[in-house]
Amino acid sequence: MNKNLKKLLPLVQKPARYTGGELNSVMKDKEKIDIRYAFCFPDSYEIGMSHLGIKILYSLVNAREDAWCERVFAPWPDMEEKMREHDIALFALESGDPIKDFDMIGFTVQYELCYTNIINMIDLAGLPLYSKDRTALTPLIVAGGPSVCNAEPIADFVDLCMPGEGEEITNELIDLLKIHKKKGSTKQEFLREAAKLDGIYVPSLYDVSYNDDGTVKAIEAKDGAPATVKKRVVGDLDNVFYPEKLIVPFIEVVHDRVTHEIFRGCIRGCRFCQAGFLYRPIREKSPETISCQCEHLIKTSGYDEVSLSSLSSSDYTQLETLLDKLLEWTVPQKVNIALPSLRVDNFRKDLIEKLTSVRRSGLTFAPEAGSQRMRDVINKNVTEEEIMSTSLKAFEGGWTAVKLYFMLGLPTETDEDIKEIAALARRVVDVFYAMPERPKGKTVAVNCSVSTFVPKPFTPFQWEPQLSREQILARQELLKTTNTNRKVQISFHEMHVSFLEAVFARGDRRLSKVIETAWRNGCKFDGWDEYFNFDAWMKAFAECGLDPEFYANRTRSYDEVLPWDHMDYGISKKFLIRESEKAKQAQTTAHCREQCAGCGADKLNGGECDARCKNLVF
Repeated sequence: MNKNLKKLLPLVQKPARYTGGELNSVMKDKEKIDIRYAFCFPDSYEIGMSHLGIKILYSLVNAREDAWCERVFAPWPDMEEKMREHDIALFALESGDPIKDFDMIGFTVQYELCYTNIINMIDLAGLPLYSKDRTALTPLIVAGGPSVCNAEPIADFVDLCMPGEGEEITNELIDLLKIHKKKGSTKQEFLREAAKLDGIYVPSLYDVSYNDDGTVKAIEAKDGAPATVKKRVVGDLDNVFYPEKLIVPFIEVVHDRVTHEIFRGCIRGCRFCQAGFLYRPIREKSPETISCQCEHLIKTSGYDEVSLSSLSSSDYTQLETLLDKLLEWTVPQKVNIALPSLRVDNFRKDLIEKLTSVRRSGLTFAPEAGSQRMRDVINKNVTEEEIMSTSLKAFEGGWTAVKLYFMLGLPTETDEDIKEIAALARRVVDVFYAMPERPKGKTVAVNCSVSTFVPKPFTPFQWEPQLSREQILARQELLKTTNTNRKVQISFHEMHVSFLEAVFARGDRRLSKVIETAWRNGCKFDGWDEYFNFDAWMKAFAECGLDPEFYANRTRSYDEVLPWDHMDYGISKKFLIRESEKAKQAQTTAHCREQCAGCGADKLNGGECDARCKNLVF
């Protein structure tokens, strides 16, 4: 470790964020490897160390003898201040070496509000912000994660993106870089070859032109790049790489447990949910594989909780079999099982009993909308009867508090729909007090978390506007005044954050200058309330001559060229338009196991989708 760095650690909060050396972290002899990979999470250590993707890819690269992957997190502002004061460049945790000396610097982009952290980390590394100014072959700056489905706002900063799943393409990219390092290739020679790999997007190989009204006119590939870039998909989850060990942090992180992915994709088709479309087609991992991998990870980490991760865990087709297998060893070892992402329409009493075998976890459900009409608009396919039935099962099972997620500002929403959020929460309270054998001396709490709708690419609502900030504020006030029950607590997500999220979710390359300007105005850690500076962002838009409302609050026509139209995530535009029109009529679409809607995602996996109705042909 750098001697100057050692002197700084006693002067900052949580110095263990920066020391490395945790159980199961990987050390290698850098003289014996060909490729050094700095895996960067553009947020705090506690957030990054909770993310499953970084754990998988860290172990994947380190399983190679010729490569070494090290972790890098965004230093907290107190640490950054000391680093800049003492001229310490951004470094990797394992070796303590500056990442500017690595071959690849990879960012996982989970959220649009991390963009200023990405360029802040590039600057802290001592590298030019823009790809065009980094002329050497290495270090390459690459990006992956869900937000690169529309990477245009950061396209000028990164050298290439990896849309889709990284387990296979990461190794292919490392193999290609090894070849070009030995050949002494230029950066442009390498990028042209990388663009030929399935699942690689090189922004510099695409020219974007604009119409007079500011909309995108055309996106044109050049130098042999494909006209459209297909996301990468892993076909067989049972045989795909999975870590044998997890790094155990010295300090508590947000999700301090073993997290295991049980399937990818979602059968439901909620029209606002980007993840539900991006991660298609549906692929399940077998109960035997999950149980074996979880038990091994518990033994090698010492954790006492396993969280079964997916977009809708109760839709896993072999859930009962899986829980039985897990309980065979979790109960004797006093290991808790957490099952997040449960739906109200398939929450069973026997499931409750199994999940509370060791200890009780919190219960969270997402009706998303208060009225049945709005739930039909968004294709939630959940009835009030199911919500009340599930609440009763939870209360009978011993819970006295539930959390409900709702959204405000959804397409076609009216004031009556807003009022129904409070009314629905009150009726959940009534279910508790109507129980004949209600536990004496106990009270109930219903906590409603209300976020603002953000239109996202590759959803049926990608053409819809976000409400203006004034409209959002008015509807928040309406909901607060409508709620008259003290057992119901309502909290709101910061609307200005949601506004910027909408701007960048549907943004184009011109926003790179705004991101840089906002960063120079002091913006970073924008997802954290204590650091979010909306005025600085608005100043940056003004300085760059761009109107953020053009991106967030404008309805887009079906024939408009969208900034992400050259990306292929397997979901056909015809399908999205069909779903958009059905939403306007409050018509629902059956989930994938009832009837295949022909979204097109199965084509990315050789015609295979675990949710597809096999007797239907599209």
